[in-house]
Amino acid sequence: MKPTMGYALVPVADQGDLNRYLGEINQFPLLTPEEEFQLAVRYHEHGDLQAAHRLVSSYLRYVVKIAKEYVDYGLRLMDLVQEGSLGLMQAVKKFNPYKGFRLATYAIWWIRASIQEFILRSWSLVKIGTTAMQRKLFFSLRRNKISIERLDHDEACLLGQKLGAKTREILEMDCRLANRDDSLNRSTLDDGEELQNLIPDARSNQEVTLLAAETATLNRRAAAQALRVLNERERAIISWRILDDTPLTLEEIGRKLGVSRERVRQLEQRALAKMRQAILPLPAPVPV
Repeated sequence: MKPTMGYALVPVADQGDLNRYLGEINQFPLLTPEEEFQLAVRYHEHGDLQAAHRLVSSYLRYVVKIAKEYVDYGLRLMDLVQEGSLGLMQAVKKFNPYKGFRLATYAIWWIRASIQEFILRSWSLVKIGTTAMQRKLFFSLRRNKISIERLDHDEACLLGQKLGAKTREILEMDCRLANRDDSLNRSTLDDGEELQNLIPDARSNQEVTLLAAETATLNRRAAAQALRVLNERERAIISWRILDDTPLTLEEIGRKLGVSRERVRQLEQRALAKMRQAILPLPAPVPV
């Protein structure tokens, strides 16, 4: 079983000092095609970590060159370089020297894929590229939108024809690119107040919630008290007409009770009057 390559294959450098890092990796000489083939065979056949180290070291300058193409995405260059270096190590690990092409031809795809995956992970808390087409659009849109703030439908159609994507997919990705994550702890420009303190709370306050609960309780008690003053037929009419989820019509109730529609209306009005009288407080006595 082959030994696995570790992070030691990448020269350790001060992440905050790009010039120092470039100075270190430029000390590693470029390999001739013959040297590269021999080293690749040693690692491919025998798992020689020294050979793998030389292969990775000789191509680190290419990692920096490719990482610089992605600096406009708002991430630190050294973070991009680190991710690209991991991609380079994967390329060396999987490179087959007997295929007849140089390591650079193979490694460039691994380096770009590793950097792009890192950008997609870092761009938003919500995963922005879940399909191959979305990942393609994410990077293609930024290259094609040079002077356009937001795309309209016609521009999206043209880009869709150029990129082989649907207009809807273009517009959706354009919307995602235009709306980056924001921190609720960010201070506003006006008075330094944190953004989270300016977001209105749509929930009811405790006083309103308590008042609504007490009101509902009083209403239930009043309704129960009012129903007690009705006779059995009146309670049935009120239940069928008001309390049920699917109220019955006057005619339907009339057929149930064997009376006319007008008689049901009269009984309903009389029952409601009795309920109102039961709920309303008695008038205060008039002083003599």
